[in-house]
This record gives sequence, C-alpha cells and structure tokens, in this order.
Amino acid sequence: MRVILADDSTLLREGLVRLLTEEGHQVTAAVADAEALLAAVDLAPPDAAVIDVRMPPTHTHEGLRAALEIRRRHPGVGVLVLSQYVERRYATELLTGTPAGVGYLLKDRVTEIEEFLDALHRVARGRTAFDPEVVRRLLARSTHAQGLARLTPREREVLHEIAQGHANTAIADRLRISRSAVEKHINTIFDKLDLPAASGQSRRVLAVLRYLNG
Repeated sequence: MRVILADDSTLLREGLVRLLTEEGHQVTAAVADAEALLAAVDLAPPDAAVIDVRMPPTHTHEGLRAALEIRRRHPGVGVLVLSQYVERRYATELLTGTPAGVGYLLKDRVTEIEEFLDALHRVARGRTAFDPEVVRRLLARSTHAQGLARLTPREREVLHEIAQGHANTAIADRLRISRSAVEKHINTIFDKLDLPAASGQSRRVLAVLRYLNG
C-alpha cells in the first residue's frame, strides 16, 4: 500500500520508511511537520497516513489537527496516530468523527513490528486499530460508571476487543469462546449501555464512544 509518514523524529521516521519499504509498501512522503503532511496528502492521497500527535512548532496537538483535517478532506485515507502517552481527548476526537479507518497506538508499540503492521493494514482497510493499553486506560478512566459498572469482567473483555476493531470471529478466537457467546455478550453490552437497535447508528462504535467520551 501507499503510506505517508509524519514525525519530527528523524530516527523514527527513517526507521519506519525502511521497515515499510522492506515489507513491500511504498512510502510516498516522509515529513516532519503537519503543514508538509497536509500538502503531501492533498497532492497524492495515500492508502494510510502514520502521524505523530505532537509535532512542530508547539509540539502540542498539530498532528492531531492534521489527522482530523485529513479525515475531513480525504475520508478514504486511513489514519494511524502515534502518541507517547495515552491522551484521552485525542482518541475521543478521532472516534467522534468517522471512526472507520482510524487507529491510535502508543509509540512503544511501533517496536512490536507485527502489531504495528497489523494496525496499519486495518486502518487502510477502513477498520479501527486501538492500542490495547490505550483501551485499558481509557476504560479504567471512564466516568460513565452507570452503564460500565454493570458490565461483567467478560463483557469488559469483549468491549476491549471491539474497541481494537476486531470482528466477532476474531474476538471469539482471542478469548477462546464461541462466536455465539461473543454475540450474546455484545447484545448484553448494548442493553446495559442503553444502546437501542433502532438508533440508526453503529452500536459497536457507540459502545466504544460511551466510555471514551465519559
């Protein structure tokens, strides 16, 4: 696939270029700031963009703003955001828009090559990819206790897997339970979080947003 990289760390940027090239992907641009990122995406939209949250000049949320702008201008481009820390607000902003094709990984996860590549492939295919540690911390920090407090440990595990973008079959394999059991747990989660089937929206996405938004 075609990928654009944006990170002000030359070492990380060049390392990712080498990794992706060795895996057979085409890195069409590797830039150090948000302005150059937006220009590169506008010029030739890639299949996915890997973006650091904090970039010059202020090193606060330039990368996030660029990611959201890419989602607005080019909804077909997958966005995989990298962050040094778990930044709940950033993850929430990304998911509150169009969640398909969005991922959020801690930078430490990049060293786990298979997981990083899997996340990149997922967002490029229009799925979600959230770091398990990000999901765990967001779930733990959520103030939406009324609904979440009703979930059993197993239901929380299933919600954790949903937030990582896994389909029911994959969840069943990862938790070593049957697919029918997964479906029952998901329906129970929807009921406990008061997410009606007639809402006209994706209840899987709403379930994740419920604890991200707090």
